[in-house]
Amino acid sequence: MKPVKVGIIGCGNISHVYFTNLKKYPEVELVAAADLDIARAQQRAEEFSLEKAYTVEQLLADPEIEIVVNLTIPKAHASVCLQALEAGKHVYVEKPLAVTREEGKQVLALAAEKGLRVASAPETFLGGGIQTCRKLIDEGAIGMPVSATGFMLCGGHESWHPDPEFYYELGGGPMFDMGPYYLTAFVTLLGPIRRVTGSANITHAERTITSAKKNGKKIQVDTPTNISTVLDFENGAIGTLLTSFDVPAGTSLPNIEIHGSKGSLLVPDPNGFGGKVKLRRHGGNWEEIELTHGFTDNNRGIGVADMARAIREGGQHRANGEMAYHVLEAMHGVHDASRDGKHYIMESTCERPEPMPVLEAQSQ
Repeated sequence: MKPVKVGIIGCGNISHVYFTNLKKYPEVELVAAADLDIARAQQRAEEFSLEKAYTVEQLLADPEIEIVVNLTIPKAHASVCLQALEAGKHVYVEKPLAVTREEGKQVLALAAEKGLRVASAPETFLGGGIQTCRKLIDEGAIGMPVSATGFMLCGGHESWHPDPEFYYELGGGPMFDMGPYYLTAFVTLLGPIRRVTGSANITHAERTITSAKKNGKKIQVDTPTNISTVLDFENGAIGTLLTSFDVPAGTSLPNIEIHGSKGSLLVPDPNGFGGKVKLRRHGGNWEEIELTHGFTDNNRGIGVADMARAIREGGQHRANGEMAYHVLEAMHGVHDASRDGKHYIMESTCERPEPMPVLEAQSQ
């Protein structure tokens, strides 16, 4: 297939792995870098031998670019996506899809109006770890899924991230930062969510940056940092998810476990592409399962390549906007439920994304 030309907007901390990986996938051709700070765009363009270092406006005006990869901070996600769609570009955006449900709906509506595609991180569910779990569940290895548990507990990002402020603004916190990885994995493995409830609070109203760049700066916390969630899935399974930036000592709890009528499945960290998969059948012991799919390294950018393939060949891309919006609504629903003291009934739904082809994945 003819590669789809791609430009990246946002040359910050996470961009390096995207620039690195998008130079490798044959489905795409990375041609341009853009940033509000043109010097950062020029630095990335030079680092990765790109001819074009642009302002945002210049990149959007380039007729050759078909996909814009939006790596801006969360509060800019929707506005940059809308600008790209207005310019006639398909969009792949870092998680979350948008900060608010209203913005997320605007992005999807404009894409539908323009006949364009929207994709969103996380794409880690396309990796060998979760795809192996998906295959086991689909083959009935654990029987009928009954319950799921997920744990993401850490001390926050101010100790290592050079610019951690946005993690404590609206659109940040552990739910909006790490929740997309867990909820997307849940939807991939179990299907869409019917209703949610939970409790959320701000444990520390102020935090201090200890990373080198802004060491000593105080951050006012404007979003919950400790959240306990209950999820009812459309297939009847019930899930729980605990996310927190208030556990500096760490945890020994598993990332995700899925329990069924015939067995249990230990799912690797959804923030990665590989990891160990363990299965325990009824009456047996835990056994490690050999991964049946590839893409087990840091394969960020695979969702862009998958969308490029769908653009050229047709069909639905897997990290699609409808699933990303469903996850966004669920995250807001948990916060709403905590505030209002009741369940939140989901308005959206989505399809489970198609599994990755085993042979194709192994050949990468």
